Amino acid sequence: MALNIRLFPCLSDNYGILVRDAATGAVAAIDAPDADRILAEIEAAGWGRLDLLLNTHWHPDHTGGNAALKAATGCEIVGPEEVRRAAPLDRVVADGDTVDLGRTVLQATATPGHTLGHLVYRSAADDEAFVGDTLFALGCGRLFEGTAEQMWDSLRRLAAWPDQTRIWCAHEYTAANARFALSLDDRPEMRAHAEAIFAARARNEPTVPTTLAVERRFNPFLTARDAAEFAARRAAKDDFAG
Repeated sequence: MALNIRLFPCLSDNYGILVRDAATGAVAAIDAPDADRILAEIEAAGWGRLDLLLNTHWHPDHTGGNAALKAATGCEIVGPEEVRRAAPLDRVVADGDTVDLGRTVLQATATPGHTLGHLVYRSAADDEAFVGDTLFALGCGRLFEGTAEQMWDSLRRLAAWPDQTRIWCAHEYTAANARFALSLDDRPEMRAHAEAIFAARARNEPTVPTTLAVERRFNPFLTARDAAEFAARRAAKDDFAG
């Protein structure tokens, strides 16, 4: 199996992500931050179709393009029940459900914390994971609805995946996350990792995707020893001005 993945910036700091099953040509969008940009990227890629729209959660910067993409392409919109708070949804999926994109099987995993119904989607066969606003490069989502304990448990679920899993998150927050990580971790290797991130952003290059191995090594929310330390770090990050 093979997936073609197309990442592109949109809105102020979102990423749009298009995923194509190479065997069949079936195409999915991960969330819908900007319908016009997504349609333009499909055309630029020469992929010519949109079969699925996979929402991770209900926030408008992830669902704002649902209706327009449905109208333009007839795609099936799949996601957690909470999406109906903000946008159209055709099929509800929950923890453990699978979604077929051509011959690619994507498994949904519940990751409450950022929102209560947040889902992530992973192709285990391809070591690709689309994690919305749960896990970021050197960061994690703010706790808008869930508790620190819920988010800690969600991150533990993701941390159990193989090291080589590529993590496709939905925002370019990595430079700010790196500055916070440096306030907690003064290892030379952490400094070198952060400097590489700063240099990439200075060149206007994306820092997404990352890998689970990298995040296990450097992400302060994955290196926390327990839920209490995670909660303290998440609260500190909310107030961090560095």
